[in-house]
Order: sequence, then C-alpha cells, then structure tokens
Amino acid sequence: MKAAAGFTETKTARTALALLIGIGAGGFAYLIGMPLPWMLGPMIGNTIAAILHAPIAPPARLRPVVIPIIGVMLGSGVTPEIVEALGDWAISFLVLPPFLVVAAGASFLFYRRIGKYDPVTAYFSAMPGGLNEMLILGAEQGGDEKRIALAHASRILLVIGFVALFFGLVLGVTSGGQGGQRWTGLWELGLAEYAVLAACAVAGVYLGRALRLPAAAVLGPMLLSGVAHFFHVVDVPPPTVLVIAAQVVMGTVIGCRFIGASAREVGQDLFLGIFSTIGMLITGLGFAAVVAALTDTDLSQAFLAYSPGGLTEMSLLAFAMGGDIAYVSLTHIVRIVLVIFAAPLVFRWFGRR
Repeated sequence: MKAAAGFTETKTARTALALLIGIGAGGFAYLIGMPLPWMLGPMIGNTIAAILHAPIAPPARLRPVVIPIIGVMLGSGVTPEIVEALGDWAISFLVLPPFLVVAAGASFLFYRRIGKYDPVTAYFSAMPGGLNEMLILGAEQGGDEKRIALAHASRILLVIGFVALFFGLVLGVTSGGQGGQRWTGLWELGLAEYAVLAACAVAGVYLGRALRLPAAAVLGPMLLSGVAHFFHVVDVPPPTVLVIAAQVVMGTVIGCRFIGASAREVGQDLFLGIFSTIGMLITGLGFAAVVAALTDTDLSQAFLAYSPGGLTEMSLLAFAMGGDIAYVSLTHIVRIVLVIFAAPLVFRWFGRR
C-alpha cells in the first residue's frame, strides 16, 4: 500500500510539474504574441522537458475532461451563414482524395524506404489524420505505437509552428494574443447558459460515441454546441479561462508524448517528420491554392483545412486566427474518414504483393 501511495504521489508530482511547465511556457508564449500561445507554448515547453528527461508525466486524467470543452468552444463558431457556403465546401471535399493520394502516398513511401517502417506503421505514421485516431487504429492493426505517436507528435509540432509563421509572415494574419476572440468572463454567463453548454459537453461525448464519430469527444460536443448556437439557444462561448485551461492540458499532453524516447529515437523521428511534413505542407498549399481558385474560399482557410495536423489542433488554430472553424473541422473529418476507409484497401494491396 505504501509503495502504491508513493507511486501515486510521485506521478501526481510529475503531472503537476508538467502542468506548471505548460502554464509558464503558455504565459511566455502569450506575452511574446505567439499564435495559439496556450497550446503551442505548453507543447514546446514539455517537449524540451521530455527530451531533457525532466521528471514529468502527462495529465492523462484531465484530457477526457477538457476535450469536450474544446468541442463546445469550437461549436460556438457555427453560424447560419455556413449553409450558404456548403456549395464551395463540396468542391473542397472533392479535391481531398487526390490530395491524400499525392501527399500521404509520398509520405508513406518515404517512411517505408527511408525510415524502414513496416507497412502498418508507415501507413498510420504517414496519414494526415488526428494523432489519437491514427494511434488507436495503428495499434489495432499491429503497428508500432511509439513510432506512430512520435511521427504525429513531431508533425503536429512542426505543422502548428509552420502554419503560425506562414499566417503571420506570408498572409499577415495574427491572433493578436487573444486568439482573435473577445474574452468571455466567468460572470458573463447565467445559470441557464452554463447548463446548456454543460449539457452540450456531457451529452455530446455520448452522442459522438453512439454515432462512432472520429475524435468523438471533440466532435460530439462540437455538433451539439453548433446546433445550440445556430438556433440561438445560447449565444456565448465557454468562459475563456476554461478554454485556456483546456489548451494548456492539450499542449502538455502532446509535449509529453516524447517521454521515454531516447535522443536517437527523437532525432530519427524528427528527421523523418521534418521531411515528411515539409512535403505534405507544400502539397497542401498547392491543393489549397487550387481550392481557393475554384471557389470563394480564402487561401488561408483552405490551407488550414489541407494542413496535415490533427482535427483538434487545426480547429483550435482556425479559432485562434479567427477563421471558419466549421469548414476546417468538417474538411478534417472527411479526411479522417477517407484515411480509415482506405486502410483495408492499402493493406490488401500489400498482402497481394
């Protein structure tokens, strides 16, 4: 019992240290005006801490609590104007399959030939789906979990950093420190509004699981919150302090993905991740330009939709940049579905070979 208590205390202390690093790094990132500071800061801070073998542990128990908050926050950006844009979105979705064939296909061959990954690990490392979705599916198919996790963690790190720089330096779009959104205080919501948002968060998780949605804990609450805001059942987002807390936890969890990885492993996966990500970003920018030319979609929004980051992270970045959250999120959902349905076909083809 004493040993178990000591282990629990040690793990709690490690988790507390990781969160403290996340809060400090997030605060610093906010002060220097970094886009998406409360997620990118904790992510970078804990990545460095993990590589330096600091005694940290991911706040795994907090993650299921805060993810629905992010979903509710993302759903708060849904407006009636979305219906008018569905025609343009359809064209964007039609361009997705060739984008996946080119970008993910090249990345898959890169991991196979250069990284010497087995087919399953290479496939789920190369696919631009969400980290958690690809990790879960890859593990079920017999892939190397650590390599898949490192591939996506490094990709998310690189993508968010690159996209933030691209928006700021090339497109001239910044978050202004507040994520481009007005601060919503705890006192601005009444009991009825808190009840509606809480119901969206809790019921949304069960709805997402019942519908078997990818990233159900995000998409379920986002769906209910979007309906509630679309029909003006509630007109305010969750309090900003809760959204910041959720982003700190998310960034800390991503940074802690590098715990236990040797410097050689991290170096190898970062090397592979850098080249894979650069190729996918260049391809994504090219296809985004095609979408922007064929529709009224702004290049910045199309680029977010085609960037090879995770659903949650890119939706948060869209929120931070004042972008069209629904468009970016839905495009990523369609992409994840395509990746999942393509997996059996790819593996069957490799089996025949």
